[in-house]
Amino acid sequence: MAVNEEQVLKALRAIQDPDLHKDIVTLGFVKNIIIQDSHVSFDIVLTTPACPVRDQMREEARQIVGTLPGVSTVDVNMTSSVTSGKSNVRENYIPEVKNTIAVSSGKGGVGKTTVSVNLAVALAETGAKVGLLDADIYGPNVPLMMGVKQPPASGQGEKIPPAQNYGVKIMSIGFFVPEETPIVWRGPMIHGAIQQFLRDVEWGALDYLIVDLPPGTGDAQLSIAQLVPMTGAIIVTTPQDVALLDSRRGLAMFQKVHVPVLGIIENMSYFMCPHCNERTDIFSHGGGKKAAEKLGVPFLGEIPIETSIREGGDEGRPILIANPKSMITDIYRKLAGAVAAQISIQNAQATTLRIIQ
Repeated sequence: MAVNEEQVLKALRAIQDPDLHKDIVTLGFVKNIIIQDSHVSFDIVLTTPACPVRDQMREEARQIVGTLPGVSTVDVNMTSSVTSGKSNVRENYIPEVKNTIAVSSGKGGVGKTTVSVNLAVALAETGAKVGLLDADIYGPNVPLMMGVKQPPASGQGEKIPPAQNYGVKIMSIGFFVPEETPIVWRGPMIHGAIQQFLRDVEWGALDYLIVDLPPGTGDAQLSIAQLVPMTGAIIVTTPQDVALLDSRRGLAMFQKVHVPVLGIIENMSYFMCPHCNERTDIFSHGGGKKAAEKLGVPFLGEIPIETSIREGGDEGRPILIANPKSMITDIYRKLAGAVAAQISIQNAQATTLRIIQ
């Protein structure tokens, strides 16, 4: 007895998306079912290529459909289409960018730019289209960390083409100002520069635009929130109390400008001795997770202190490029998956809210 499409869909309803908490058929993930005699093939279209359970979901789907009477072989093609929760009502300088994510910190020196760079590379590694905007006007370190020394070439049209490296499109004021020249600008000039980097750069179609903000709660943060509909913000902190206090202020700032906080990342969480494998919590430990729980936002993960991260930043080769099989690289890949998952959840909630309204 030959199986039919209805039976295949009914069987696949047993598979739940762990983040959206609905089955993959209800979510519309199952596409292009083809049944030829006893062979069944179909696509599962996820909301991000960085989904951490894609292989598990493929195997579960293959096994479930494979047990149906009349089925001998199953071919499951995993693909993705990144969602966007942005409304088209508000003016948007970057309409082809699906998701704009701010990476922020309440204070300097917590490794915010390092996190921004490695998250961008990790997302691009999955096949997503990624951009990285260096909005830290006073301390533009993204060109150095991404290994781009030359400014972008002049374009043929009215817009500036971004620089590119490691699969990421990049723009920074650091491309246009000599390294030894201080940037002494007041608020309106910072607003104008960020506006130009959004409006006058040819970002093209992107799944994710990571915006590396300066520390604190000042002009750059307000400008970004005013100029584009933000998908959400990530707060980078370190375990000690002073950093966590500033992170709480940062979260309150994003709440005031109606930007959802996707979660908190604890950087410099601990040090693992390379000689004896003994762990040392140099700046205390667990503060980021406690703050996330207290503030009611997701805790995305922790990153240890590691010499290779610093070396990669200084050399312009992020750890994912310099050492793709290291423990730290694996941590960043998991963080990218966690960030992508929170973006999918946020977009689903935003879409549902618009439908209700």
